[in-house]
Amino acid sequence: MAQAPGNRPLSPHLQIWRWGPAMLVSILHRVTGNGLAFAGIGLLLWWIGALAGGPASYQSFLDWVWLGTGGGLQVLTALLGKIVLVGLTWAFFQHLATGVRHLVLDIGAGYELDTNARWSSFTLLFSVAATAFFWAFVLLR
Repeated sequence: MAQAPGNRPLSPHLQIWRWGPAMLVSILHRVTGNGLAFAGIGLLLWWIGALAGGPASYQSFLDWVWLGTGGGLQVLTALLGKIVLVGLTWAFFQHLATGVRHLVLDIGAGYELDTNARWSSFTLLFSVAATAFFWAFVLLR
């Protein structure tokens, strides 16, 4: 017969564990992967559809995502498009850095607590710096 719920051992949950960089990076890896899959594929399909739709369709896409040369709402939507593009760029670099970190862990290295925390923090710093350098290159060329 099954034991009463009060006698069973409790599984550890998020309130027991002390948060650290490795936990944050692990969760961010999943979030950025899903974000890249859904938002990225949506943006890609919209871009391909705009290319296939002709010059007017492509100009409408550019106005929403990038240019915003008009006034009012067009500038606001272009700002929103730029925020989405910067967010997708950060998600790409974060997912890339965390993927490399997981590759190193799969080799069997970096499991020590200090090393793991240091590499986890490095992935966050790398993703922010790489995003800043990428957009500086794009905007200042």
